[in-house]
Amino acid sequence: MTVSTTVRAPGRLYGRDTQRRAVAALLDRLRTDSAVLVVTGEPGLGRTALLGHAARAFDAGRVLTVPAEPSGTRASYAAVHTLCRTAAALAAETGAAVGAAGTGAPPVRALLDTLASAATDAPLLLCVDDVHLWDSASRAALGQAARRLHVAGRVGLLVSTAGHRAAERDLAGLPVTGLHPLAPPDAGALLDDVTGGGVDPTVREELLEEAEGNPALLLALVRRLAPAELAGQRPLPRPLADAGVLTGVAGEALRGLPPAAADLLVTAAAALHESDDLAVDADLVLRSVRRLRPAASAPRHPLPDAVDLADGRFRFAGSLLRRAAYAGAPPERRRAAHRALAQVLAADGQRLPALLHRAWATTSPAPVIAAELSATAADAGVAASERLRALAHSRAAQLAADPTRRAASRTAAAEQALHAGRPRWALGLLGDAVHSTLPEAVRGRAELVRGLAERYDGPVADARESLLSAAGLLSAEEPDLAMAAALAAADAAWAAGDAEACLDALDAGRPAPAPATGPHPASDYRLGLRAVLEARFDDAAAPLRRVVALAPVDGEPDALLRPAVAALLLGDMSAAARSGARALAAARARGSGALVPRALEYLAYAELRAGRHALARTHAEEGLRAAQRAGQRNTAAHHHAVLALAASIEGETSVVTHHVAAALTTARRHGLAQAATLAHWAAARADLGRGRPLEAADRLGPLVRTGPRRGHFAVWMLAVPCFVEAAVLAGRPGDARDVVADLALWAALGADAQAPAQLARCHALLAPPEHADALYLRALHLHERTPGDFERARTQLLYGKWLRRRRRLREARDRLGAALAAFDHCGAGVWAEQARQELRANGAATGATGGGALSRLTPQQWRIAQCVAEGATNREVARSLSVSTRTVDYHLRNVFAALGVRSRVELARLVEQSEKTGAQP
Repeated sequence: MTVSTTVRAPGRLYGRDTQRRAVAALLDRLRTDSAVLVVTGEPGLGRTALLGHAARAFDAGRVLTVPAEPSGTRASYAAVHTLCRTAAALAAETGAAVGAAGTGAPPVRALLDTLASAATDAPLLLCVDDVHLWDSASRAALGQAARRLHVAGRVGLLVSTAGHRAAERDLAGLPVTGLHPLAPPDAGALLDDVTGGGVDPTVREELLEEAEGNPALLLALVRRLAPAELAGQRPLPRPLADAGVLTGVAGEALRGLPPAAADLLVTAAAALHESDDLAVDADLVLRSVRRLRPAASAPRHPLPDAVDLADGRFRFAGSLLRRAAYAGAPPERRRAAHRALAQVLAADGQRLPALLHRAWATTSPAPVIAAELSATAADAGVAASERLRALAHSRAAQLAADPTRRAASRTAAAEQALHAGRPRWALGLLGDAVHSTLPEAVRGRAELVRGLAERYDGPVADARESLLSAAGLLSAEEPDLAMAAALAAADAAWAAGDAEACLDALDAGRPAPAPATGPHPASDYRLGLRAVLEARFDDAAAPLRRVVALAPVDGEPDALLRPAVAALLLGDMSAAARSGARALAAARARGSGALVPRALEYLAYAELRAGRHALARTHAEEGLRAAQRAGQRNTAAHHHAVLALAASIEGETSVVTHHVAAALTTARRHGLAQAATLAHWAAARADLGRGRPLEAADRLGPLVRTGPRRGHFAVWMLAVPCFVEAAVLAGRPGDARDVVADLALWAALGADAQAPAQLARCHALLAPPEHADALYLRALHLHERTPGDFERARTQLLYGKWLRRRRRLREARDRLGAALAAFDHCGAGVWAEQARQELRANGAATGATGGGALSRLTPQQWRIAQCVAEGATNREVARSLSVSTRTVDYHLRNVFAALGVRSRVELARLVEQSEKTGAQP
């Protein structure tokens, strides 16, 4: 039974900015000339809504709206004659007379004359909806009139069509704006608008996925659900988008087809059943149709409007039409189409697809077919994609009679869906595969898949618990899988920043015995990771090096990625990059939608740690796209964080802000402490690059100091050098002294090649003048041992600033010039600008100090200098400018340095002199 829910009308058009601009351009042109625009798209995408928007927006003249007409047999030019009568009536209302040609002229001329009469004294906007439903003669006449519309005066023609082949020919060559499915954020905004934001998050996600960006289908789904279903208090109907909903949105496109055309349409849809594709091999469909209709050697009728033929493939106009063509066909006709497809595919040697279509043609239960289908899907020797194997296992589960076999098939389907990069599909396939009455091994495998899916796209604490449960259930019968589950649980705990939970997870699985041929990589990984977490780095080195050395060339995704993780833990960024690249190549070779984004994550992070920011950005951009396609929001959050860090050295403030916000949104929802720490570090480094050390220090302080807000245990130490620099430049060196001791311990471990040089730089920042010089030189010497221009350039910049303040101008110029060259080389734009400013200040300081020096001050610095010169205290300046006292302190120090003055008295004298001579900025 279908329950109707009241749904408010959308408040606006969502995701249609491009189309609205096209409409606005048409309306603007009508003030001086005629204009035409054709709006295309499959049913439900909002063609009528866009025409309505245009009619409401047009205020420079009259609007004539021609609604869609029902399909059916009509006389030639019936629609044109109707339009002429309507336009003539509108003209009569204004007192305009229809010309003589308007009564007996040919249809095109009559239409143009009538429109010209209606647009005599003001522009006319003619909105024609669903012109594909017109009779063919009227469509052709409208197309001809549209090309000659300028003779009618200021007439705007806005036409909507479903984009079917007949209409496209008639309107060929006219300006077109196409409607496409809404992007997920726009579809989500529409859903929240019409429901008031009261939909349960899980239900909301499923509605958006089911609607596939079609706004009319989304609204139809919401109307179908009762309030309790929308609120998540009652199960949703299955299927969520049934035949009635789909065909209702599809409308006229699938109605009134002759039997042969209907068979072709349902066969093409059946061939694409449970597929994301819109096109199918035409030969396969036609051969299958001939089995349905042996008497027909080839179709002699036009193709159904819902499909087109190009390059040997039948292509549906959109996913809605494909789904509606299948769901709306009689069940027996669907099964017949599947049987015909199965026969043709079997004859072509495509074993698994043939079996799957045979299974779709069968009503459940059918245990024999289920067993054969499941066995074939599990056969590695059968060529098939992971998605096809998932579909086969899923159908086998539906046909199985035994609950244990059904649960095993569901789990196998979910596992393949996970490998295909579809974690949410995997979770949906699991169903009740973890029911307590099932054997432990079956439940354990299901929990393993559930935990892995949640690790990709869900709260990592939930993933850890599912994986620990799997390790316990599998430990007796499948110790290797139990070990894999435990290591995955440790990975989830690592992402959450919970070191204790990570150690507990490493103890959960029973270690697999080492084979006679040598050490076991999973056991070595476990031993090395445990030693790292317990700060026993000497004990960690040997097993982790074995993991890197014995990196497999093929295998399960986690096994391929462990060498990259081990190399990162060892601080060997070259090995980490090699392992990540090897895992990426393997992922691409096997077409793994799940492994590609994760391999790119580790590869991007390795490049980032090595100081190769441009490479890190390239890998992270690809990884982000792959993670979004695969539904891996957790992986996407890590890529966002890496992109924020890369952008923080380039000075792209808006880019940093975007990626930080995106990373933190998922990190907060799913408990990703590692991604959150990286994102905060990126934001702080961007502040530091823009000369805002106070903001950077405030942001980083909680992350690097001890306490409940400290950042991720494996990341916070990387941000310590930034915090020390920010704290010292902000005039708070005391805040930085404690964390330098922690940095010294970290540098001594040898897991971070940059750390020794960064430690020396931090000591130089905090040291008295008599020691700082030697410490800066030592830091630069240590930088020469490691690659990476950026960190060395930062040390050169700080040393150059220190030398300039000591009036060692020639040495300062050399260091600052080297820093500028290095920043330019690695693309660190915002830091390069800092170096340029210091070089300018260094050059200016060689001459006599005078009023002209004030031109180097920023507007904020000039205002502060004026206030101080008038005798105001720093607190009074802060109050008058609505800034903090620390901000005033910071800017005042920079003013003193830029002008070469040492006291407020000297500053006041310089400001007074500049005001008298007019030399102030």
